[in-house]
Amino acid sequence: MTPEEYVEEVLALVERIPPGRVMSYGGIADHLADRSGRSSARLVGSIMARHGGGVPWHRVVNSAGRLPPGHESEVRSRLRAEGAPLRGAGVDMAAADWRPVEEPHPSD
Repeated sequence: MTPEEYVEEVLALVERIPPGRVMSYGGIADHLADRSGRSSARLVGSIMARHGGGVPWHRVVNSAGRLPPGHESEVRSRLRAEGAPLRGAGVDMAAADWRPVEEPHPSD
């Protein structure tokens, strides 16, 4: 998978996160690692910073539920409006973490 294809895969996955739910940078990296060979929360964070403006970027947090630095107020407001379970300065990951369920491939 090319770097550009990986960017597209990250953004496509973020678009699938339902309102009121979140994924961590590492969760995204781990989910895509099987297809890409990559597994880096830092790389996902960099992709989101550079290319994430057109997807629901506010639904991506760190593994402890902390909100993206410098955007905490906006993210908290957006997540609250979606009904996401908030806790302290972030998201209640036990309640809000989302993992995609992959559809079986037609050849399976």
